[in-house]
Amino acid sequence: MNDALSLTVETAADHHLVRLSGVFTVHDLPGAEPRLAAIAADRAVLLDLAALERLDTAGAWALDRLEARIAEAGFTLETQGAAPHLSALMRRVDAAIPTPDLPEDTGPKGLTGRLDAIGRRVVDMGKHGGVFLNAFGMFLYRLGQSLRHPSRFHLTALVAHCEDVGWRAVPIVSLLSFLIGVVLAFQGATQLRQFGAEVFVVDLIAISILRELGILLTSIIVAGRTASAFTAAIGSMKMREEIDAMQTLGIDPAHALFVPRILALILMLPILGLVANVMGLLGGGIMSYLVLDISPGIFLVRLIEGTDVSNVFVGLIKAPVFAVIIGVVGCNAGMQVGSNAESLGRQTSNAVVQAIFAVIVADAIFSVFFAEIGL
Repeated sequence: MNDALSLTVETAADHHLVRLSGVFTVHDLPGAEPRLAAIAADRAVLLDLAALERLDTAGAWALDRLEARIAEAGFTLETQGAAPHLSALMRRVDAAIPTPDLPEDTGPKGLTGRLDAIGRRVVDMGKHGGVFLNAFGMFLYRLGQSLRHPSRFHLTALVAHCEDVGWRAVPIVSLLSFLIGVVLAFQGATQLRQFGAEVFVVDLIAISILRELGILLTSIIVAGRTASAFTAAIGSMKMREEIDAMQTLGIDPAHALFVPRILALILMLPILGLVANVMGLLGGGIMSYLVLDISPGIFLVRLIEGTDVSNVFVGLIKAPVFAVIIGVVGCNAGMQVGSNAESLGRQTSNAVVQAIFAVIVADAIFSVFFAEIGL
């Protein structure tokens, strides 16, 4: 057996004849690669491997690069005489070499292209809506199973998630709601003072916070804080194949992971909304006293006389709906995580954006609905 690599190149009128014999391995690559690169890509190449005794992946890669260079110039490379195992190795190496991503086809320009892009976005939104409804239906079905079989319900997990979702969110919700009340009172006083209607700043603060801003801002804070936490927790479990292990052990992941988290949100978001309402009114009352000299007593009297209790219910009715939206989006995004950290980060970001967007859209729908029924 000849262990030395022999490489000869003969040029004919319509092709280059390249003969390889001996052994072509990674040890021969430094000497063989410059000679292969020197073959001009000005005609077809006939590669004779009848005398080649051994080839490894490095040698097969060098021959594949030669073929790619010849093909790029518009010619062909034909192999002859190769042993079956050498041909099989060359095919496997060629299949394993990654191909560069082609630039995305932007499609037709002009009006047709714009309509096509709009149609694709509408279809994508429909798919996202279908995925959301599927996850929501899964939650309702598992919740119904828990009600029929209370022994299967994970009460400990529910209490732990209530603490995380509710109690630990109280400081940030209280602070931001207090500041929103301060800003509303200050800006309202600045504008209403021009008309001598400073006392109506109490109505402005009360209606804005109780009907809209209290629960909406709370939901946005919870969406950013909790939806991302749900996605990260479930996504990490999926990456570590813990969910597959749960299924192997006969544990339903949706029952163990979805139901306690979403139910904790449904229970705690109305409470956080009440906290936000109280802190917002407190901030508005303090700023009204400092800027407009409206005493706490007058503020409270005006609040009771000028604000209907229906405003409180209008705000709190939205809380369970917002909670379901945030919980389903966060948990479902966690189940979409792939096997790498990049997928986890992308799904976490998507969960926050989608949850906030869905909450704002739902709030707008509620506002139109309540306006139509005169509430």
